[in-house]
Amino acid sequence: MTTKKRVIAVFTGNRAEYGLQFPILRAVARHPDLEYRLLVSGAHLDKNFGTTLDEIRKDGFEIHDEIRIDLAADTLYATAQAIGTGIISVSKSLERIRPDIFVVYADRFEGFAAVIASTQMGIPTAHIEGGDVTQGGALDDSVRHAMTKLAHLHFTTNENAANRVRQMGEEAWRVFNVGFPAIDLIADGVFATPQELHDRFRIDPDRPLIVFTQHSVTTRFQDSVSHVVPSLAALEVLAGEGAQVVITYPNNDAGGRRIIEELERFRARGIPNIQVHKSVGRYNYHGMLQQAGRGGRTGGACAGNSSSGVKETPAFGCPSVDIGSRQSGRLGAGNVIATGYDEAEIIAALRRCLTDSTFIEQCRTCDNPYGTGDAGRKIAEVLATVALDQALITKQMTIP
Repeated sequence: MTTKKRVIAVFTGNRAEYGLQFPILRAVARHPDLEYRLLVSGAHLDKNFGTTLDEIRKDGFEIHDEIRIDLAADTLYATAQAIGTGIISVSKSLERIRPDIFVVYADRFEGFAAVIASTQMGIPTAHIEGGDVTQGGALDDSVRHAMTKLAHLHFTTNENAANRVRQMGEEAWRVFNVGFPAIDLIADGVFATPQELHDRFRIDPDRPLIVFTQHSVTTRFQDSVSHVVPSLAALEVLAGEGAQVVITYPNNDAGGRRIIEELERFRARGIPNIQVHKSVGRYNYHGMLQQAGRGGRTGGACAGNSSSGVKETPAFGCPSVDIGSRQSGRLGAGNVIATGYDEAEIIAALRRCLTDSTFIEQCRTCDNPYGTGDAGRKIAEVLATVALDQALITKQMTIP
């Protein structure tokens, strides 16, 4: 008798999140007792942020539903409205698909809407990356912890985060420290080669490379332009000194469109050695971090305030400059230099990444607190074997 496969629905709302979910999707697709349903939403469907549906299909995944959660304006009011419409849209999709388990990632407003919908429908919901801390003024912490309290299963990226989830009153049997899923792909070596980067982006392997992404700080979204201007000025100085600079668009958070407008003004100046892209794709992005890290001949750096600058760069031995407050409090390794929104401070940090041989060696040999690259398989195995019973849905508070 053939055993019915469990249906695992996976929700993704933007390009960075999908890149982290890829190993999970791949592991679910390969598992003999599981089959996936992929729900895409948010910035994946917004041409202003670089439509990424083609990248998903190129990876070999079928898209089972496109869920529009439109952010009508660059404000927190619009974000709140988007969450409301997102709950309605996601619930309709889940009612049609009726998955055994629903998987949602991290801390974004689209995922928040998805978790509200699934848990209120009584669908067992797994949350990835709970328990992390970012105290930098974005709404991420509040949203992430709220998603933890709604979800039924927790897959954390490090033991510190797992401890926090348990300290929030979650039963220990629900919590699995699996590591950071992106490390799976890095360990596999699935990223662009220097030759591919040269052919696609004209990146010279014999010159330093700086990869830059800066998002808005959502609680201070009105300051997003003043936050990014010093970074761009610093990048112009480094480009003038011979570094190659690749800039990618921010997320579709409140304030993101203002940063994009500033990036397009910056692009229009035609500054030598600087290029701006809506998205370069995970494959190329990881190739760039490899070239800027221990895999390159002349080194480089990751810069901005993306979580990848803290969580993915250690796996490449890549120096990283974390600008501003967005990632404050996040667990990091010895390859990260934190700066404020100050041009001179950013320039000094980037020069250190490119020229300080002691620091460069420290980056290449630092310990990575986010695992060794087996998160996808571990997650898929739990999804295939966890008991789908009333105990899973009926959460208990462990704090007396």
